[in-house]
Amino acid sequence: MNISLYLLTVLIWGTTWIALKLQLGEVAIPVSIVYRFGLAALILFAMLLVSGKLQKVNRRGQLICLAQGVCLFCVNFMCFLHASQWIPSGLVAVVFSTSTLWNALNARVFFKQRIARNVLAGGALGLIGLACLFWPELSGHSASHETLIGLGLALLGTLCFSAGNMLSSLQQKAGLRPLTTNAYGMLYGATMLCIYCLVSGTPFGFEWNTRYIGSLLYLVIPGSVIGFTAYLTLVGRMGPERAAYCTVLFPVVALNVSAYAEGYQWTVPALMGLVLVMVGNVLVFRKPKVVAPVAAKLA
Repeated sequence: MNISLYLLTVLIWGTTWIALKLQLGEVAIPVSIVYRFGLAALILFAMLLVSGKLQKVNRRGQLICLAQGVCLFCVNFMCFLHASQWIPSGLVAVVFSTSTLWNALNARVFFKQRIARNVLAGGALGLIGLACLFWPELSGHSASHETLIGLGLALLGTLCFSAGNMLSSLQQKAGLRPLTTNAYGMLYGATMLCIYCLVSGTPFGFEWNTRYIGSLLYLVIPGSVIGFTAYLTLVGRMGPERAAYCTVLFPVVALNVSAYAEGYQWTVPALMGLVLVMVGNVLVFRKPKVVAPVAAKLA
């Protein structure tokens, strides 16, 4: 079951860039994000109410849902959006992939979970692999003040994503399932972003065409309702550090799709990066060896 959820998350998030690209047009990106998570929240609430599976959430749980919504469905998207204006998208992907390491560290700090060496090693290999994959894009970008701004925003977005993972893990430990917490979180995130758009004077436009509506529906249903639910379920089952390796794999899927749809050419550094990413994946999911106690060996 876990491997199915893992593959589903990687495949969905590895293809959402196509829908995001199709969203670019007359509608401001923050407004499109409001539409995305607002509609996703409505769909989740409708599904849960009809099936009778909407869980009761107390005040503490609602506050955590609010924090999760701000971190996962609002601030991090705005950070990555603005970071992409200052630095190449490949560099944003590399920074985002450090969420595996941040999740391991945060799980240690907040939940006292032991940091597995294989997870750290796998995350580091994945990070190096992604750097190789995007090396032409990274090497052609000169360091500047704008680069530091972009890196800072990308890092802030990654930290928000990691914080959202921790909050979801906390909710699941309290018995709240991701479907319910995502419904509230997406509603809160969309509401906060809507307020931002109103305050900043961002116009709420809409494009009534197949391109925009189709891409929006893909981001709403597979990208948000299914993708985030599958991913956060993995956070609860596998731990935040292992689940976060999805952030390393979905750029690989995106590049493979780009090779088919846009003529992306694989290079030797890119292929080396792909190998490192896959080796990192093996390390992350390798079960640690259980060392028998000394007394047992002597018996």
